[in-house]
Amino acid sequence: MTQFKRTDVLRILRISPRQLSGWQRAGLAAVGESFSFFDLLQLKKVRDLRAKRVRSAVIRQSLQAMQRQVSGMENPLIEAGTLPVGSHVAYRHEGRVVDPINGQFVMDFGETGTVIEAGNVKPIALTETAAEFFTRGIALEDDPATCYEAIAAYEKVLELDPHYAPAHINLGTLYYNQGDYALAEKHYREAIECDERYALAYFDLGNVLDETERVDEAIRAYRAAVALAPTYADAHYNLALAYERTKEARKALYHWKAYVRLDANGPWAVHAKSQIKKLLNAESLKVVYRR
Repeated sequence: MTQFKRTDVLRILRISPRQLSGWQRAGLAAVGESFSFFDLLQLKKVRDLRAKRVRSAVIRQSLQAMQRQVSGMENPLIEAGTLPVGSHVAYRHEGRVVDPINGQFVMDFGETGTVIEAGNVKPIALTETAAEFFTRGIALEDDPATCYEAIAAYEKVLELDPHYAPAHINLGTLYYNQGDYALAEKHYREAIECDERYALAYFDLGNVLDETERVDEAIRAYRAAVALAPTYADAHYNLALAYERTKEARKALYHWKAYVRLDANGPWAVHAKSQIKKLLNAESLKVVYRR
């Protein structure tokens, strides 16, 4: 089985070392420096749930509850589909959607996020095929030789389920890496339409807007990501860079400091600290921050 190094996992999933270490401490990721393909799939699920503000402790609790309820299920994040239900996690299994913590079957969500019980609605037709194509896309996307096969797999996901936000995210990233910023932006925006509280979608949209020199729009996207996920260190970092480009030094300083608080030992912490020092030495900010 293919093994991935820690640096590979950070690059593929675009997460920080601090995030990965935290998930390992929480029991949501394998402990060590080598990860299997299935470890990678699990970490991607964890990343997506955390981007939707589901706490690590709740994810772990839901996994344990699901294992108790379904005999023989070892890893619910891999063996069943997942979706957030407010602050909880629900799992798709054998044609049903269940919140294992509450022990309640879920068939749909109202616009306010209220859970509708199975007895009150017509069951939704859910296909596992979309999840299978999504899994195939993940396996293919990191190899340039199979990049277009990954795109085809994700497009099949969206053909089966147009509201599958993570597929839009991954398609957008593939197009972004190819330099096709128009298609990348299209899919990031569609991911937001599918789930307006998806912090990762706003962050990725900010990246493509920044890349195409629409800095003011990028700032709005990064601000949305930070509003949804205040501990999103990379969003603070990119927001600080964007504010420096618009000559808004005080706002940049705020987000440099936020990044360092959240990820003091991260890969870009040295640069962030140097920018803080540089800005504090600027005459216009000395008196403000001395107070």
